[in-house]
Amino acid sequence: MGQRTKDRGITYSPSGNGLLVIILGLPVLAGVAGTILPAFGYLPALGGLHPTTAHLAELAGQPHILRSVLVALAAGLITTFAALAIVGTFIAGFAGMPVFARVHHLVSPLLAVPHAAAAFALAFLIAPSGLLLRLISPELTGFTRPPDWLLPNDPFALSMIAGLVTKEVPFLFLVTLAALPQIPLRRAGQMTAALGYGRVSGFLISLWPTLYSQIRLPVFAVLVYSVSVVDVAMILGPQLPATLPVRIAHWAADHDLKMRFLASAGALLQLFVVFAAIGIWLALERIGKFGLTFMTLAGTRLRKDQLLRATSGLAMAGCAVIIFSGLGALFIWSVAGLWPFPKALPGAITAKIWLRVLPQITEPLLTTVGLALSASALALVIAVSLLHRDGRGGNGATYKLLYLPLIVPEISFVFGLQILAISIGFTPAFSSVLAVHLLFVLPYVLLSLSAPWRELDPRFERIAAGLGKSPLRVLLTIRLPLLFRACLTALTVGFSVSVSLYLPTVLVGAGRLSTVTTEAVALSAGGDRRVIGVYALVQAALPFLAFLVASLGPQLLFRSRRAMRM
Repeated sequence: MGQRTKDRGITYSPSGNGLLVIILGLPVLAGVAGTILPAFGYLPALGGLHPTTAHLAELAGQPHILRSVLVALAAGLITTFAALAIVGTFIAGFAGMPVFARVHHLVSPLLAVPHAAAAFALAFLIAPSGLLLRLISPELTGFTRPPDWLLPNDPFALSMIAGLVTKEVPFLFLVTLAALPQIPLRRAGQMTAALGYGRVSGFLISLWPTLYSQIRLPVFAVLVYSVSVVDVAMILGPQLPATLPVRIAHWAADHDLKMRFLASAGALLQLFVVFAAIGIWLALERIGKFGLTFMTLAGTRLRKDQLLRATSGLAMAGCAVIIFSGLGALFIWSVAGLWPFPKALPGAITAKIWLRVLPQITEPLLTTVGLALSASALALVIAVSLLHRDGRGGNGATYKLLYLPLIVPEISFVFGLQILAISIGFTPAFSSVLAVHLLFVLPYVLLSLSAPWRELDPRFERIAAGLGKSPLRVLLTIRLPLLFRACLTALTVGFSVSVSLYLPTVLVGAGRLSTVTTEAVALSAGGDRRVIGVYALVQAALPFLAFLVASLGPQLLFRSRRAMRM
């Protein structure tokens, strides 16, 4: 029998949770196995009956494969370091100040923008015929035609890094905000200020180690995602050669089924690249710890840190400005008539593109919404069940299995799931794609809900339990109504994650299930900018609408109960 835990006057039995968590975590491990076996030639469905290293040798012989690996690795490390440095410096320099709240309100909506939509937004700004160059040409540049610049898709992946940083900064910022109440921010700031430290250096030596330990898992999630990203790399990344994850996706989509072996070898290599990235990051952590210790012992106070603080503030605000400006450029292109370079604005505004595209986008839109609503609702039910039965807010060691999709590159296990599905003759369908979406949505829903779940005042439940109410009734009539806003927010986070999923939908759906995201990324290879603008705006609008509902829902439902609207 599993150990029973008594908390807040209610008895919990976590043994059933362990079994459920293991069942939900097994597909990731099975997917990794489904990648490793074909990489060594074993895939009976395609005639691979004997282990061999020929496919690994074939992978090693691919043109510029080392460059593809190194670009992906460097892009992931630089993105993670830059995003963490911007967020950490900004919080160190401005936490508790009025500007902090203003930037918070400016940056928070960016979390709702899918990665692909943000990538398109940046591409429409920085392209040779993009909005930025149009606004300053020909008066400042002298250009009367688009210059021959390799932007986006530059060979050093700088535009891809910029796109990833603008999206990961809001994510790390909001994750860090959730951890801030657990550290003595004001008391430590007063103490270090009295000792003559600047705001940034004082924060670093007194609070940063504790804060970083609390956000370490999200940081590794950003690192793994950035190293193995596919959709953003297709839109903004280098093309000749492409990054390793993009090349794997192309091999997996090849009409020649034998390319599945090469794709599996590439997915296995991608897994080792992620391990290498994590190893390098762990080494950087040790170097950072040594540097922080040296700075503390040396008494480095960095009193004049105004420039550093201002830079971090501009970087935070710049992420919001870039994405919102890019979304504006997407909208202008979606309604533009004739718009020759270098005119700053189109000569005519028309709704023809919208009217032509809307009938085509209806089916992918319904599929997207259906998948997102189903996956997020199922994830919320599972998360509530796990948290209720466990009673510890999702902090048990067993729960680490649920976070595997965050730290295992999706190309390395989703491709394995596709191989396994082919092997057992499983037909791609809505249900199979939904199951894979659930694997990615559940960790985010659980992370979003666990903190509010732990922080709820336990006295309400103790009173109800003292009156003889059953645990289920206490859950339904006390806890869930009090956590209605948190549940709605978690549901919205899950919805947004599902909307943005590209690779799982393409691989597991085998091209038979189209979503707004898959269609938008497919158009990036050379589609009409006006059509891309429509698809990217629709994709970005879905999470915004979901967050709007999550914000207004409690206000309307509990309009006569002031405390319940908070």
